[in-house]
Amino acid sequence: MAEAAKVAPSLAVSDVVWRPVIPNPDKILCVGLNYLEHIREVGKKVEDYPLLFLRLTSTQVGHLQPIIRPRASEHLDFEGELAVVVGKGGRHIAKENALQHVAGYSIYNDASVRDWQRHTTQYTPGKNFPSTGGFGPWMVTADEIPDPTRLHLTTYLNGEVVQDSGIDDLRFSIPEIISYISIFTELVPGDVISTGTPKGVGAARKPPLWMKPGDTVEVEISSIGKLRNPIVQEN
Repeated sequence: MAEAAKVAPSLAVSDVVWRPVIPNPDKILCVGLNYLEHIREVGKKVEDYPLLFLRLTSTQVGHLQPIIRPRASEHLDFEGELAVVVGKGGRHIAKENALQHVAGYSIYNDASVRDWQRHTTQYTPGKNFPSTGGFGPWMVTADEIPDPTRLHLTTYLNGEVVQDSGIDDLRFSIPEIISYISIFTELVPGDVISTGTPKGVGAARKPPLWMKPGDTVEVEISSIGKLRNPIVQEN
């Protein structure tokens, strides 16, 4: 990494078309209600097991690419999250060994279509509209982030801070999440785990704060960078 940093860039950043960090992972696993302050703000109870759901690869967009508000709803919410990229697969991974299976960390905006998310107890519809999950701008390798709980996450909507939290507010730690998932499915290299969003979501505000066409949403995590996406309306 240090040697690569010394090499002069061959392409201007302005010429880059950003794709999701892992464009076509085998699995995108997301954790819901995983920050203690977020659990409190939405009036839920602290669960004994992680709340998990899946995203489809077609829901992902890269840095600077538009997140699309669907025709079916105006209740598009932001959810800044720390993303884990699996580097070493396996089943029945022990918690004490789980971080050895991490290739690196990135940023996810697990944007939610809230009314569709709440049609039933299953989150799937509200989490899988096309082009609603921002992922990027890049991955920082695990050796540069030995302790992810020391990171800090901030989400901005049109430049205003809407989420601001340390990663240490997680209900289930990253090793716990990896270990739990690996019991029921085999993790493979390139799998993505989005670890949950902190307090401040639009749905919990009075009145609610929804993203709308023309907005810009940014998620910044210390030691990683800033993911930025404009919001556009579905044609």
